Amino acid sequence: MFNPSRTRNALRKFLRFGGFASRLPSLGSRGYLETIDHLERQLQERDALISSQAAALAHSRKIFDRASVSAQIGVWECSLPDETLHWTDVVYDLFDLPRGSVIDRSEIVECYSPESARELKLRRDRAIEERSGFTMDAEIITRNGNRKWIRLTASVECEDDVPVRIFGMKQDITEEKIMLDRTRYLAEFDLMTGLANRSQFLTRLSSFCDHHGERKSLAALLLVDLDGFKAVNDSMGHAAGDECLKEAASRLRSVCGDGGFVARIGGDEFAALMGPCTDRGSIAEMARDIIGSLSRPVDYYGRTLTLGASVGIAIVDGSVPSELSRRADIALYAAKGAGRGTFRFYKPEQEPAISNPRDAA
Repeated sequence: MFNPSRTRNALRKFLRFGGFASRLPSLGSRGYLETIDHLERQLQERDALISSQAAALAHSRKIFDRASVSAQIGVWECSLPDETLHWTDVVYDLFDLPRGSVIDRSEIVECYSPESARELKLRRDRAIEERSGFTMDAEIITRNGNRKWIRLTASVECEDDVPVRIFGMKQDITEEKIMLDRTRYLAEFDLMTGLANRSQFLTRLSSFCDHHGERKSLAALLLVDLDGFKAVNDSMGHAAGDECLKEAASRLRSVCGDGGFVARIGGDEFAALMGPCTDRGSIAEMARDIIGSLSRPVDYYGRTLTLGASVGIAIVDGSVPSELSRRADIALYAAKGAGRGTFRFYKPEQEPAISNPRDAA
């Protein structure tokens, strides 16, 4: 192997002791030795610079690798058109594959969920056709059976306007996805019962009224209030009350089935959106089923808890959501006034009387 230092030393010895430098014109032996010393220093400086740059590059690579592992971001590239893949270590880790193992793109695509695989093909084909790029979140199931979410970025590289490779990054966003889903769940669902909460109910009620307004199809809002819940809560404690709420939610889901939307909108108050319905009779039958189901005893550690239910019903007729809710609440009040354990449809005559003309303003 060529060794610059050994070669320079041999040349210096030749010039010093071989008598060659003394026979050279112009510079003489001293001049040539000084020239060699100068060149040698330049070579040494260049060697030092190369060593320094190599060390800096190695350090940068180490920092990149550590940051990549910490952020769970890996780099990938795929040659075109042969579809040969090249991954950094983190990408292997994402797919639970041995680092450096041979990878086949057709087998890797099988790790994507069907929906993500379809989306990936659509975006990838478009990016290659348009010489562009894309970003998407994809669900994968690794070779070890682990379900993960990854964020994939891609760019297409061309030579003479011909795509030659597609490359980018893949990042593990599983924890981010879980937190996002958890936050969304907390914003839309009641933690205790698992039903939709009041916020989601109001959103659904608005679209429900728009869809079923102007009597295009018969639909109704049912407000359900648990009779006897306060007595159970006060005498047996909040744990027993919570169990009653969970059981009530489960029974409401069962009675309303897939045809209804059920939510918990208050402490012991629930709401159901029913539609389209065949007639008022079918809505009344649903109310009877709800009352019958919620009136069955609840077993609580060997003790029998007795509840009941009252239901107020307002038919969707083009009214705004707030007005529909007000009517259902008035009907619920009428059902409670009739002795509880029953239901009432809203009727204008149920409206509270206005005793002072000023109240009408």
